[in-house]
Amino acid sequence: MSNYVPKFLAALAVLLLSASPAMAQATRTWVSGVGDDVNPCSRTAPCKTFAGAISKTAAGGEINVLDPGGFGAVTITKSITIRSDSIEAGVLVSGTNGIIINAGSGDRVVIEGIDIEGLGTGLSGVSILQARTVVIRDSSIRNFTTAGIKVNSASKVRLVVEDCLFLGNTIGIDMASPSAVSSAQVNSSLFVANPTAGIRVTGANNTAAINANQFSNSVKSLEILSGGTVTSYGNNVLEATDAPTVVPLG
Repeated sequence: MSNYVPKFLAALAVLLLSASPAMAQATRTWVSGVGDDVNPCSRTAPCKTFAGAISKTAAGGEINVLDPGGFGAVTITKSITIRSDSIEAGVLVSGTNGIIINAGSGDRVVIEGIDIEGLGTGLSGVSILQARTVVIRDSSIRNFTTAGIKVNSASKVRLVVEDCLFLGNTIGIDMASPSAVSSAQVNSSLFVANPTAGIRVTGANNTAAINANQFSNSVKSLEILSGGTVTSYGNNVLEATDAPTVVPLG
């Protein structure tokens, strides 16, 4: 019995220590331009970067921006919301991706109010490798050499884009999943000077529906390749373009 008690206590200590990181995760965390990633990412002790905050945020939780700052590139591997409400919140990268989404096939990711800048050398502003739904709102994605948003997933992805600016990317949105049925709904967004195309949809597995968007200064507003499908609700401003399927509103 005397040997059993110490062994039991040692096993209990290991269990508690292994559980502590999960227990430390919060459903809402905060970042600040003057924060520190050693902090718990609370409202009064915020973190410095999205990458620092995401490890302390529970699946399904939310990272909020307290004040202006550059919060760095981040890889998202779970359901989460990253949100800035009328505060300058930047992701600035060179030679790499801004935000990589490689979450579970049933996960939902929301990005709202973020300014993503590639400096003319970044790859993709948002690279979507896997998730069930990705929603991007009120954000600007600029100067990426591959795409502002690239969907290249082996499983089904639904992308929703609302009130965003795509400026100076080789392609604004590139729907390029090789085998999965991936779809995009793009509403009320502005595509300017994305030289190859505003939106490119490649392959019969990929579709896009566009509503109330404006396209300018690209070789093509829409590039539709290899059986891809684009449905327009007839209220988009298009320049030179591959022809979408037009469905009148109402």
